[in-house]
Amino acid sequence: MDKARGFSLIEMVIAVILVGILYVIAIDKLLEMRVDAERVAMENVVGALKSALSIEVAAHIVRDDIKGLYTLEGTNPMRRLSEKPRNYLGELAAPDPAAIEGGNWYFDTREAALIYRVQYGDFFKTTLLGPPRARFAVRLDYDDLNGNRVFDQGVEEVHGLRLEALESYAWNLS
Repeated sequence: MDKARGFSLIEMVIAVILVGILYVIAIDKLLEMRVDAERVAMENVVGALKSALSIEVAAHIVRDDIKGLYTLEGTNPMRRLSEKPRNYLGELAAPDPAAIEGGNWYFDTREAALIYRVQYGDFFKTTLLGPPRARFAVRLDYDDLNGNRVFDQGVEEVHGLRLEALESYAWNLS
């Protein structure tokens, strides 16, 4: 007749260590998935804004009003969406980026820039100082014939509008 025996102390320690390792791996994967979800959500909003700007350009072309595009440079691109993202805080006059909770969009009226305040900043690289964020602006799309990086009406022809990242940025998921 065999006697039933329980776990030895060494078997229990090994089991606890294995469960701990699996827990750490699971938490790491969960964080990676959350960062990737934030990246995709941000990119989806940027894509929707680019599409809305394209529709705006098409409307001006149909109305034979290319010159009307000049007035749209520096405007808030969120105004072109029929439904704003839930995490859009609105138009703010020079807010302190550190005071904005991560994961939110806002339009800085003084900078004429749409800004996304990144929630998981440890996984986001930018040249901006301060809290991690990505800044975008509506710009005229034109051929800069004289290379001065300024649109010269009457000299250069406007092709449309674009949503331009004001600084380079990258998501680091590895």
